[in-house]
Amino acid sequence: MAASSGSVSRPPLSAGARGRGRGRGAGAAPGGPRSGSRSRSRSRPRGPERPRARAQGPDPFPGPAPLPRERLKRFLRGGGEKAPRAQAPRLRWRLKRSAQGEEAAATRAARTELLLPEEPGFLEPDPGQDSSTITQGDIVEAVDIASAAKHFELRLEQFGPYRLDYSRNGRHLLLGGRRGHVAALDWHTKELRCEFNVMEPLSDVAWLHSEALMAVAQRRWLHVYDGQGLELNVLKRFPCVLRLQFLPYHFLLATANAQGFLQYLDISVGKEVAALSTRAGRLAVMEQNPTTAVLHLGHGNGTVSLWSPSVPEPLVRVLCHRGAVRALAIDPSGTYMASAGLDRKLRIFDLRTYKVLHDLVLPLGAAHLDFSQRGLLAASCGDVVQVYKEVVKELPTQPYLCHRPPRPPSALRFCPFEDVLGAGHAHGFTSILVPGAGEANFDALENNPYRSRRQRQEWEVKALLEKIPAELLTLDPSLLGRTDTATLQQKREERIQRLGFDPQAKAKFKPRRRVKGSSGLHRKKKVAHEEQRAVIQKSVEQREQKRKRMEKKKMGAPPTPKHGALERFKR
Repeated sequence: MAASSGSVSRPPLSAGARGRGRGRGAGAAPGGPRSGSRSRSRSRPRGPERPRARAQGPDPFPGPAPLPRERLKRFLRGGGEKAPRAQAPRLRWRLKRSAQGEEAAATRAARTELLLPEEPGFLEPDPGQDSSTITQGDIVEAVDIASAAKHFELRLEQFGPYRLDYSRNGRHLLLGGRRGHVAALDWHTKELRCEFNVMEPLSDVAWLHSEALMAVAQRRWLHVYDGQGLELNVLKRFPCVLRLQFLPYHFLLATANAQGFLQYLDISVGKEVAALSTRAGRLAVMEQNPTTAVLHLGHGNGTVSLWSPSVPEPLVRVLCHRGAVRALAIDPSGTYMASAGLDRKLRIFDLRTYKVLHDLVLPLGAAHLDFSQRGLLAASCGDVVQVYKEVVKELPTQPYLCHRPPRPPSALRFCPFEDVLGAGHAHGFTSILVPGAGEANFDALENNPYRSRRQRQEWEVKALLEKIPAELLTLDPSLLGRTDTATLQQKREERIQRLGFDPQAKAKFKPRRRVKGSSGLHRKKKVAHEEQRAVIQKSVEQREQKRKRMEKKKMGAPPTPKHGALERFKR
């Protein structure tokens, strides 16, 4: 049996290779003649003659080496759909340059994949040996010392069973006991960051956007603590919370409570985004799709519903089991979903068609499920943790790895970028080595487990600037990059009806008919004189009519009688 933890050892450079290119010359003694010296009295011993360089002909393989399209697709983002042709030439040029830049970046990333420092681990059994019979002791003896230190067990028998959560960079571990015990630690160095007791039962714990904030679902309300264990806020609008999920790219904390309500909290502004009533009773099973950030809820009637904060009704409702749903898990690509129910069946669904791909009957059923970064599926069946390999491609006949913790698991979670599976149970926490579970290399700009406090602060600022609004949560994220042509046409028709004409329509071209030999300037002057003459003639006529009316009034009007001062007393 051979096990690899994912690290690659490289031989150091030889002494000759390290000294090559330094000093006065390659292999020259300190007291020897310098290069270019005219003295020929001392002759150097000649080494083996080098073959003469042949005449360079045309390169039989011109240009860069061909790159397989399958390797390039892993680094391309988006569906590669073409946008409508832009009318502005400058906009077309910018879109073309942007597409070329994305293609060039994906090509460089695919070509430099060979230079990555780490490789994925693997578990290779001996001929005729079943890999599920390999114990953790055998794996610890086969791997290096650093990887063997990742297998440990925390005995916490007083406050269990425990829920757990890893930070996004895989460096920090958060534990929460049913009886109120909360502990946060750097599990790489086994350094305890904080430990306290909330003095009341709790149901779930979760890291927020970084290891500086944590959310604890206590018996009455939802509480938020900092990295040192100080209580920052008590959210009384979130009562009786059972499950927590944090959406990192939207800065949303989703909670599912015992009354059947799904609530979203925007932690960047401290505002409740949505409160949705599922009308399905107690919500004890919740999982998020890492690609679309859509929440999957398992219900007691065997259905799984998909929710978004911008829609008051479920996006999709799927009948998965004949009994209640016990556990859900979605693979990192967001394409497949694993569900377990009281009917003791483990089913794999294709989220593109919502159809069952595989159906596996387990003796005791699965109470908890979780997918690793490389597609391994962990299931807790009674008091045994089973790990299945390539479960989305074919129906597994036997587990890839098995381990029996001290007590039945109460939570399962794979650690990001590590071949480690964390299991919480009534007696504490167990870290299980699973070769080939995590990604061997991480993106230091996205999730850096070795970042300093200053780097974490800068990352938080950039993440807040790039925060995705909650209204953009959809089942198909590629719809956000498309152009809604029907809406554009509808807006244009509404504008035409409002204005009474089409402002974008171009007038028909009417050619001017000019008589040969005529001068355009002379015609313009003539037209100007005619218009001026008509205005003057009209004003003259109006003045003449006014004068005639005045004369008629003076000649035809009777003389006005003269009244004296005492005329008003006349009877």
